[in-house]
Amino acid sequence: MKIAVAKENELGEFRVAQVPNTVSRLVKQGFDVWVEAGAGLGAGYQDADYEIAGAKIVADPAILWGKADILLKVNPPGKRDELSEIDWLKSGAALISFLKPLNDPSITQKLAQKQITAFSMELIPRSTRAQGMDALSSQANIAGYKSVLLAAASLPRIFPMMTTAAGTIPPA
Repeated sequence: MKIAVAKENELGEFRVAQVPNTVSRLVKQGFDVWVEAGAGLGAGYQDADYEIAGAKIVADPAILWGKADILLKVNPPGKRDELSEIDWLKSGAALISFLKPLNDPSITQKLAQKQITAFSMELIPRSTRAQGMDALSSQANIAGYKSVLLAAASLPRIFPMMTTAAGTIPPA
């Protein structure tokens, strides 16, 4: 079974669906893992890191998508050079991604027409049984942490209250 990891093409998106550590585990379980060239660069992973983990690097996204039994991606399928990524998927493949089906039902309809099994990561219940697949909590945790850092950096005053020998500075 071929698992493919697609490169994200949205502006400002640096995440990748699999990191070399998880690719290595998939390879050890007997899966054939293909990673699109440059898929991990935004997250700090070189193609060589994926090759060391046992993945094959594929430069042509149409080949990667077209040969995948399971395709992993962070964002919903989009367009590349006016070609829809969904059109590259073979009928009967599976897509695991944040799909945002309520924002754009046409993606779900197109996947259904091509007989693609799709798992929308944001719709997996946030329960104890599904905790290992919970992608939202980790992303919300990071967003909450970073929002405080960004707020602190943009405030014209110091963030916490500080009491010094020269006096007290009230918090922002």
